[in-house]
Amino acid sequence: MLPRYDGKDSKLRSHHDEKTIQQLIVRMNRIEGQIRGIKGMIERRDYCDDVLNQISSAQAALDGVSKLLLEKHMKSCVRERLETGDTEVVDEVLKTVFRMMR
Repeated sequence: MLPRYDGKDSKLRSHHDEKTIQQLIVRMNRIEGQIRGIKGMIERRDYCDDVLNQISSAQAALDGVSKLLLEKHMKSCVRERLETGDTEVVDEVLKTVFRMMR
């Protein structure tokens, strides 16, 4: 496991379990393949609507990764920081969620 937040000026790191890390890596590898595929479609001059549909699928996949990571972040990192008395994490999470909602 990675070092956790100790409530001091140490660098913050995630400390998700290996299963979560592997889930995120698998999803990101799949998305990376989708992006390469989209690039190939553009290079081949495939029909625009087909490319746009693939872009939409890749965006949805990224949204899925974001939701999974946000859930794990709230249940572990944020909770732990709140338990140490670090209430600034609430503003941090709100900014992130608002950015995700754009």
